[in-house]
Amino acid sequence: MKREGLTLTMVFLAESANYGEGIGNISTLKKMTRGNHEQYSYISRQAMRYNIVQQAKWDQTPVDGKSGVVQFAPSATIAEYPEIDLFGYMKTVAKDEEQKGGASTRSAVARLSNAIALEPFQGNLEFLTNMGLAARENLENGIAQSEIQRSYYAYTLTVDLDRVGVDGEIQISEKEKTERMKTLLESVQYLYRDIKGRRENLSPLFVIGGRYKRKNPFFENRIKIDDNKMNVETLAELMEDDEIKTHTFTGVVTGIFDNEEEIRNKLAGESVGAAFRHLKEEVEQYYGESN
Repeated sequence: MKREGLTLTMVFLAESANYGEGIGNISTLKKMTRGNHEQYSYISRQAMRYNIVQQAKWDQTPVDGKSGVVQFAPSATIAEYPEIDLFGYMKTVAKDEEQKGGASTRSAVARLSNAIALEPFQGNLEFLTNMGLAARENLENGIAQSEIQRSYYAYTLTVDLDRVGVDGEIQISEKEKTERMKTLLESVQYLYRDIKGRRENLSPLFVIGGRYKRKNPFFENRIKIDDNKMNVETLAELMEDDEIKTHTFTGVVTGIFDNEEEIRNKLAGESVGAAFRHLKEEVEQYYGESN
């Protein structure tokens, strides 16, 4: 059984990186509530996908609205456009006298989770005015408020390596599959997000993952951080499975977590850059085996 499932879970530190619908003059963060009534802000998987596609320079896939809904153009194929290869599509052909119409779909090959805060939202608000502009012409200030939170966030990327570059009769080269996957990994390694005049660094401070026989996001929902210490024991417990332990790579940025030494010792932690180099090598090995 080939190791066809690539998965990695990452932790980054960011501030107020995704807003939902506002209430009056208040901009509200996207949030979800747990059973203990604590609220946790999150960055939606759609927002994460947007930034990944944009920074990979894959946002050139043609779209149209002839079907009544803005979708990818029926002429677009995965051979030319990595975006719809990795993140899927729905393409609808409008009905007319010559065509019966209908829809074709491709489920995502690369799946993202929401990036969910690891620390609860405390209700902090930022008070804003436009005094700098209003004072120029002696005008009244405009007043607004924004919810703010600075927190660690965790999210997971999972890829079905055997489905990359394959769609019906379309089959791209193994070299192109490798390049697309390496571009995807580089994009998440150096990811950022522009929001409200800020550029937030979403590059991982911690990453754990690898290439496995089971296409399971093993490390999703396993990350906790308390008092700036990561729950290493929970992750180490997963390593009791030899197949997971053998093929897992861990990376951590120096000087961030208070139990960094424990992370390095119990999870064989290296630098984040080293972990991503290993993941790229796994991709090269997989598609080399497929030749």
